[in-house]
Amino acid sequence: MFDLQTGKLVVYASSFTSRESRLRPVSMAAEKMAGLLKMDVEVKTFSRRFTPIYVYYQHGDEEPIPIYCNNGKESSEQEIYTTLRNMMFVLSFHPKHSALRNARKDIIRLS
Repeated sequence: MFDLQTGKLVVYASSFTSRESRLRPVSMAAEKMAGLLKMDVEVKTFSRRFTPIYVYYQHGDEEPIPIYCNNGKESSEQEIYTTLRNMMFVLSFHPKHSALRNARKDIIRLS
């Protein structure tokens, strides 16, 4: 696998979000995706109330890119992981994300 040490996935959620029903599958899917691509995962919670849980891809000091949003529906870890994998694959074609381009074969192999 290609090492994307400077890239990471960031999960944003309200601290009021139910950890078991919605946050857990999202964070587990993000950890699985990041682990396979040798990236870091960071979970950031905020004390204000908001429903969505977001996952962003961030590389270095670049602006984070949203790659997943759970807007209140129950989703399985596998569904979320598939969405993350698909979005990472799409990002791998963007010329700005050469590290992902180099990992494209690994992303495809993960399916």
